[in-house]
Amino acid sequence: MAKEAFEAGDEPFGSILVNKNKQVIATARNRVNEINNLAHPEIELAHWAAKNLSNEERSTTTMYTSGEHCPMCAAAHAWVGLGEIVYLSSAAQLGTWLAEVKAKPAPLNFISAEKIIKNTSIRGPYEGELLEEIKDLQIKYHKNN
Repeated sequence: MAKEAFEAGDEPFGSILVNKNKQVIATARNRVNEINNLAHPEIELAHWAAKNLSNEERSTTTMYTSGEHCPMCAAAHAWVGLGEIVYLSSAAQLGTWLAEVKAKPAPLNFISAEKIIKNTSIRGPYEGELLEEIKDLQIKYHKNN
């Protein structure tokens, strides 16, 4: 989903929502350039879940996401009552990558999702090939914008 966002000219962020049976039930990508600055994939999935899932179903989902939730997305995740978060790259890593290419800084301070969301398992960041792909997409996007 992050690659799809990048190919559409947007920042490379993407997320999927998986139910307790390990089935992908919804996907979303960044749509900031298409809609507005609030069109993050985690927000889209929180809206989708609030509309389509019961409280119990929401609490047993896992959101897999290319980047750690920003404070806005973490709050939406918590208010809707979604379950576990598994993220590939951290906000700190993204900040380092953006500094490398002298990209414009974000308009807010990134606070870890763990400090915003109570009683939710949050895992990440991870290492490996997928992380390198996300890093490359982020650097390519921000070098050109």
